[in-house]
Amino acid sequence: MLTIEKTALLGVLILTPRRFGDNRGFFSESWNKARMAEHGLEYDFVQDNHSLSATPGTVRGLHFQSPPHAQDKLVRCGKGRLFDVAVDIRKGSPTYGKWVGEELSFENGRQLLVPAGFLHGFATLEPDTEIIYKCTDYYAPDCDGAVRFDDPDIGIDWGIDNSEAVLSEKDAVAPFLKDFDSPFTYQG
Repeated sequence: MLTIEKTALLGVLILTPRRFGDNRGFFSESWNKARMAEHGLEYDFVQDNHSLSATPGTVRGLHFQSPPHAQDKLVRCGKGRLFDVAVDIRKGSPTYGKWVGEELSFENGRQLLVPAGFLHGFATLEPDTEIIYKCTDYYAPDCDGAVRFDDPDIGIDWGIDNSEAVLSEKDAVAPFLKDFDSPFTYQG
């Protein structure tokens, strides 16, 4: 059994796979292509990524990969707890610049499906948080981009003190949304 919840951004979904548990722990299918297709979710994931953020308040994002290597992502938390965010950057979209966020943790087993055309980022809320995510295209450095995580025009409440966020150099100098020319267009 799988629970699928819609969010305020069309296409961004929260997936919660069922866990089958006993005295040893649990088993869960985090992705099953055939079962997902029954729900109209047809993705061909080609790459799995796994990252560890040691310090709470680490922010990775807001990232995207532009066409022709745009990526859909399915994100989950392997250990710890994080706040995961998607931001619509499709030109002409009625929700352009709007965001949704969801707490993902080992305990809740929730996953966020982030389609191409959306920025993606997360803030860690516990030490040694592991993030595991599937992508529908391979990493392509020439198509890699970012927008500021603390852009006031987007206004994400990360649940952390933004002034103390632990950032990569790339994320610290990312442009604001108003200075960004999105490579994505809303298809209606």
